[in-house]
Amino acid sequence: MKREQVFEFFRRLAEANPSPTTELESGNAYQLLVAVVLSAQATDASVNIATRPLFERIENPRQMVDLGEESLRNAIKTIGLFNTKAKNVIALSQVLIEHHNGEVPRTREELQALPGVGRKTANVVLNTAFGEETFAVDTHVYRVCNRTGLAPGKNVDDVESKLDRIVPQPFRRDAHHWLILHGRYTCKARLPECWRCPVIDLCRYQPKTLPPEERIKPSAARTASRASSAARTARGRTASKPKASRSRSRPSRLP
Repeated sequence: MKREQVFEFFRRLAEANPSPTTELESGNAYQLLVAVVLSAQATDASVNIATRPLFERIENPRQMVDLGEESLRNAIKTIGLFNTKAKNVIALSQVLIEHHNGEVPRTREELQALPGVGRKTANVVLNTAFGEETFAVDTHVYRVCNRTGLAPGKNVDDVESKLDRIVPQPFRRDAHHWLILHGRYTCKARLPECWRCPVIDLCRYQPKTLPPEERIKPSAARTASRASSAARTARGRTASKPKASRSRSRPSRLP
């Protein structure tokens, strides 16, 4: 996209949702860090269900370590990969106690050094907890950037790098939230809802998805296709059928 198109892209998303934020529920930077670690390959909704009662008791790394890995596993067992995640959360909590005075670090390098914390998780924490202009690229952001042509890339690092180069002020701090929410609720993976997309004319995705009332249901489409095929076959048979010859009456030969 051209520079003015990128600006207009985010201007429209901002107009539709002036105050975007993560859907993960947390009360402080530590709880946010834990929630993001737990959200890997899981939905925010499923993480919130597990962390609501957990975060009523656990607000800091010391309380998490005192809770213990087994109890944490039981608390988050509804989330995928809960065994590995429980182990990582306890381990990162111990590191925070021993090396960061129980506080969540504010640099990407220190965050990524924590067990279970990758670049995406670090970017989310830096952005949401500390207001840094970072671009966390998850599956939604990756899909939207490639599908629309906003910031196409072969991998998440390519997309993040391009977003960092092209996203203008005043949209940089909230850009990844707009893209996540747009991908989650409008530019969906299987069937993007193009008919209600605010940036439809800026998007290169083709063909645009029609509104439900204008789409033919698969069964109806198959029926129509079969009827059309049968009609063509019938016409073909009619055309190939030899026509009855008209014999002219010949006059009798004179004797």
